[in-house]
Amino acid sequence: MQQTNYLCFKYTIEMTEEEKIFSGKMFDPRKKELRDIKHKAHAACLRYNSMDEYAPDRLPIIKEFIGSIGKTYYFQGPIQFNYGCHTFIGENFFANFNLMVMDDARILIGDHVCFGPNVSLMATTHPLISRERMGIDENGKTTMAEYAEEIHIGNNVWIACNVVITGGVHIGNNVVIGAGSVVTKDIPDNYLAFGVPCKPIRPITEADSKRYLILDEDIDHFKTNI
Repeated sequence: MQQTNYLCFKYTIEMTEEEKIFSGKMFDPRKKELRDIKHKAHAACLRYNSMDEYAPDRLPIIKEFIGSIGKTYYFQGPIQFNYGCHTFIGENFFANFNLMVMDDARILIGDHVCFGPNVSLMATTHPLISRERMGIDENGKTTMAEYAEEIHIGNNVWIACNVVITGGVHIGNNVVIGAGSVVTKDIPDNYLAFGVPCKPIRPITEADSKRYLILDEDIDHFKTNI
């Protein structure tokens, strides 16, 4: 019986910089591959921010660069997305002034979510050891090292003003994050949370209802809220 010899070739397939992000590996945000992706979002945000808020062709700009978004949404502006295409937003979304989205890793946002002014979603970070964070190559160019973790925000969430949410955080459904919080840990469903660092304070219950503040003549207007 004739014996057949097979040669095995060991090879590796190099990841793209974007694949490195999604695999949780170190990446260089200054590589042209990533700068080209980001430039599309940066240019679109610049156009969005320069337009009047009543301009009919302003809101559709969001769909030019976002990963996905529901039919009903509003961004007061100014806005700044780093990639845009790494962010996925559900139905009925609202963001107030000065939204900052560093969506190096993916950011997933549910339905009926509203953001106050100056909210920052920071799904990226750098090594703490300085020599790992920045270098200069033989051509005198900076090599910047980053790694990134996803942010997940559930349904029916209100993020109040001046909140920072860091990478790796999961925020549950029906959560309220109080003003000025820095969210570095997961927040469970149905909780009011605030602080630096942000912590779950107490469950949100029917005792928190403010329905009594609705005037009789506004009952019909707010019928989907009660």
